Amino acid sequence: MQRVVVTGATSGFGRAAVRRFHALGYDVVGTGRRQERLDELAAELGERFTGLCFDVSDRAACEHALADVGDVDILVNNAGLALGLEPAWQANLDDWLTMVKVNIEGVLYLTRTLLPGMVARQTGHIVNVSSMAASWPYPGSNVYGASKAFVSQFTMNLRCDLVGTRVRMTSIEPGLCETEFSLVRFKGDESAAKNPYADVEAMTADDIAESIVWATQQPRHVNINRIELMATEQAWGPFNIHRE
Repeated sequence: MQRVVVTGATSGFGRAAVRRFHALGYDVVGTGRRQERLDELAAELGERFTGLCFDVSDRAACEHALADVGDVDILVNNAGLALGLEPAWQANLDDWLTMVKVNIEGVLYLTRTLLPGMVARQTGHIVNVSSMAASWPYPGSNVYGASKAFVSQFTMNLRCDLVGTRVRMTSIEPGLCETEFSLVRFKGDESAAKNPYADVEAMTADDIAESIVWATQQPRHVNINRIELMATEQAWGPFNIHRE
């Protein structure tokens, strides 16, 4: 039975991906910081689901939690967050550092822990959840966009290293998607969190999970390098020009 590890499994893309992989018959390991959410998934899914409660930005915790997880066929580095939408000079430095630790360091720790086993077995797939902000900056995306640009570029650089190992790499880069993402970004302010989705049909967590799972189900000789997807009513804006 194939095993998949999904980080950030307690909400949004991660939770939806856990359900989809489980429905396909995978042995699913979901990680997150909220034990009660992991317990809910365990009660819902029953057999073939294991919840591991730890913070991906804690290197020692990652290594300890994954030490006995066994052979992993698919790793979905989904855990990540945005904090704040202020211009750079008004942003909270602690928020910047948190985004770097979770969005970048978390991906590094999980990847470096599980990748050697994939290479040794000559099989595996790592899916990194990035963002359209990696390629298309917007006001207030300063460190969030930069951290996701790292994730996208790291994915492509690993592709180069992994040629000849049969290990695949994919970057998933979503745009406007209605999840708890904005609630986290605005630190629980429900009114502010609803604004990005007002009067538009945003994508859903299931839409993104479908892309994640689809990329992993292609024949072994096919590598899906990158999927960028947006809501139909979203596109790139004009250049931002300040006029006196």
